[in-house]
This record gives sequence, C-alpha cells and structure tokens, in this order.
Amino acid sequence: MSELLRVFVNGTGVSVPPGSTVIDAVAAVDAAAADEVRAGSRAVVDSRGLPVDAATVLSGGYVMRIISAR
Repeated sequence: MSELLRVFVNGTGVSVPPGSTVIDAVAAVDAAAADEVRAGSRAVVDSRGLPVDAATVLSGGYVMRIISAR
C-alpha cells in the first residue's frame, strides 16, 4: 500500500494519497471551500503567494492557502 502524502491547507495538515491534486486536498479539509474554488470565487496560492492550478498534482509537504479570487 502506498504511503499517504502530508500537505497543508490554510495551516491544517491533511493526508492524501499519492497522485492527489490541490483540489482534492482542499476538499479533504473544507468541502465548501473546494466548491468555491471550482466556481472561481476563491483561488489557491502556494506558500509564496503564487497562484496554483487546482489540478496540480501534490508532493509531500506542499503548503497552500485559499484566498478570495479577484
């Protein structure tokens, strides 16, 4: 069995299977926020504040934040 990846969404740690995407991790932490990202009213940025596509495949230790989309 594959080990899970530990990633962080708004400071909350979550474990996801390898091959998971940014939106998978967001949904694991907050389903409503994931719906808002899908709808375009919220966006995801990396630890540097740069926008990240929701379909980006994650690596262990990835840090992301959900922000208001402008």
